Amino acid sequence: MYGLIVRFDLVDENAARKFDALVARTGDGIREREPGTLLYTVNEVEGAPLSRVFYEVYADRAAFETHEETPHVKAFLAEREQYIANTRVEFLQPTSGKNLPQ
Repeated sequence: MYGLIVRFDLVDENAARKFDALVARTGDGIREREPGTLLYTVNEVEGAPLSRVFYEVYADRAAFETHEETPHVKAFLAEREQYIANTRVEFLQPTSGKNLPQ
C-alpha cells in the first residue's frame, strides 16, 4: 500500500471553480481506468474555501507510477498550474490502522 496527501491552495474563486471542473474530468478517468488506485478523494477544507486536499491510496508504488503516466492525469498535471498558488505533497507509508492489507 502506498499513499499521499496533496494540499492545493488556489489563486481565487474563479480558479477554484475551474480547478474543481478539471478535477471532476480527471476523476472519471481515475475511476474507470485505474484498478490500482484504491482510494482517491478530493476534499474541501473547512474554513479555507480556496484549498483542496487530495487523499490518495494505491495498491503499491507501481500503481502510483502507473497513475502518473495515464493521459487523464498528465492532462491534469499540465493544466492545474494556472489555478494554484501553493502546493504541498506528503508521501505516506501506512504502519497501522484499520482495513490495511495483511
